Amino acid sequence: MRVFWGPAYCAAGHAFDTTRKSAWIAESLAARPIAGVTLEEPEPLDVERLLAVHERTYVDAVRSGEPRALAESQGFRWDAGLWPMVLASNGGALAAAGAALVEGVSGSLSSGLHHARRDRGAGLCTFNGLAVAAAAFDCRVIIVDLDAHCGGGTHSLVAGMPRVRHLDVSVSDFDRYAPQAPHTLDLVTRVEDYLPTVERRLAEVARDPFDLCLYNAGMDPFAACPLGGLAGVTAEVLAARERLVFTWCRARRLPVAFVLAGGYVGEGLAREGLVELHRLTLEAAVA
Repeated sequence: MRVFWGPAYCAAGHAFDTTRKSAWIAESLAARPIAGVTLEEPEPLDVERLLAVHERTYVDAVRSGEPRALAESQGFRWDAGLWPMVLASNGGALAAAGAALVEGVSGSLSSGLHHARRDRGAGLCTFNGLAVAAAAFDCRVIIVDLDAHCGGGTHSLVAGMPRVRHLDVSVSDFDRYAPQAPHTLDLVTRVEDYLPTVERRLAEVARDPFDLCLYNAGMDPFAACPLGGLAGVTAEVLAARERLVFTWCRARRLPVAFVLAGGYVGEGLAREGLVELHRLTLEAAVA
């Protein structure tokens, strides 16, 4: 299974989990490989792909840093490394989607995607690689978003794409939106409802024809995650969730490309623990 990553994923000077954790995961794979997983550096995203979903004024602001407020609208301090970083990480999301269509499963160590809007960043997300990938291929796409937070940016970008469906199960109302059929949004507040909600939503679309699943695999529902954690969500719960998603795709012979989404170091979650959570996605995917 090809997983896309390169050092440019961490090129921005702003140091935060979203801009650094892909390197931590890559380092862990070098030290403790997962059988069948290979890392491959993607091509940077072509600007024309960005302009298919984002306004030129915003794209130019991220490239140049001006106007500064727009360039930093996702919440990062701008520097010259931001532009190559987001081209690399969003290019990885696109590469993973293309590889999945040919090989069945692929992924990218990208994060910071699903809050970005057409004309601005939001919630630590600069460009929306999920929407970029959905727009890039002439096929029927389901986006499964299991980040802790609502994917309002993705919803705003794909709601007008008739080939795309957005299935979103969240545990925090950050970036909440009003879904329009056939898109869904669930806000889960009790751990005992979490996996059953994911399973029910997947069952509801099991008969629908899709050619590609884009999976936003957030680990921030983890109870000890400082941004988004839900009491009672353990590593075992998240491992079961990952098996559920990839088994669902495999049973339908549905190609699946994943990105990593949320997951943050805090008082109750050390860097090593966060890496282990994100490895759950790679382990379930390659299996």
